[in-house]
Amino acid sequence: MNRRAFIAAALIAAMPLLAQTAPKKPRPSPPATATATIGGKSITINYSSPGVKGREGQIFTKDGLISHNPHYPVWRAGANEATALVTTGDFTLGDLAVPAGSYTLFVDISDPDNWSLIVSKATGEWGLAYDGTKDLGRTKMTMTKPPAMVENLVYTITDNGNGSGTLTLAWEDQSASLSIKAN
Repeated sequence: MNRRAFIAAALIAAMPLLAQTAPKKPRPSPPATATATIGGKSITINYSSPGVKGREGQIFTKDGLISHNPHYPVWRAGANEATALVTTGDFTLGDLAVPAGSYTLFVDISDPDNWSLIVSKATGEWGLAYDGTKDLGRTKMTMTKPPAMVENLVYTITDNGNGSGTLTLAWEDQSASLSIKAN
């Protein structure tokens, strides 16, 4: 191969390395994780965290943002990909026995004062793909009002000691929690 052909081939091969890629825009609902070890077993929730973005008082109402989802009053409890629950051991969430494994979380918000956490055996889907026939089960959550408006959806898992804990999700003017017990 002559010298000019070699240089031309080298430049063509290097072009992808020289091309500048545009920086990725941050996702409007960034990925987030809540995790804890309770009774020696881990429990993790992977979700996307939407923001209120000036819609305070317009998220959970009957004609609010979530009411436009196709499975309303079942809410995907996050944004983008389905909210995932992964456990390395058996737990009881509220009064629902959850064997070790991977699940998808939804929340039934039909009664604003009495939400229910839904644990689905379906996994790996987009967040809006709710199918009630795949439910592992449902459990009631305790509702409270946060001390201030919560801009971005947040899950917290707290280890309370002695194999017990608390799972809380909070967004806008709602906070819902339930007990966790390692089995």
